[in-house]
Amino acid sequence: MAQPDLSDLLKQAQELQDKLKQMQDEAATKTGTAQSGGGMVRVIVDGSMHVRKVELDPALLKSNDKEMLEDLIVVAVNDGIRQAQTLVAEEMGKLAGPFAGLKIPGLGGE
Repeated sequence: MAQPDLSDLLKQAQELQDKLKQMQDEAATKTGTAQSGGGMVRVIVDGSMHVRKVELDPALLKSNDKEMLEDLIVVAVNDGIRQAQTLVAEEMGKLAGPFAGLKIPGLGGE
């Protein structure tokens, strides 16, 4: 089997790096919304896994149930992060298409 041309491999690696950076930048601008407590807590998380906004139903604040409020926030934030991770994974899957045949040792290549 012939050895791949090193300059071609380096070029492909640079293209992959550029595409990855572009994908990360695009993912950072996309958001997902999660909720808990029947919509009483809503959280917006971006593709960089940053919580952009937390919205609380005023009725929830009137209940004075601190533990319930904390639990609902944790559930919504965790769900929002899971949604953002799924979003990024889908974008990564799109990126793999043009580079599916690229064999890079240590990165799943032979």
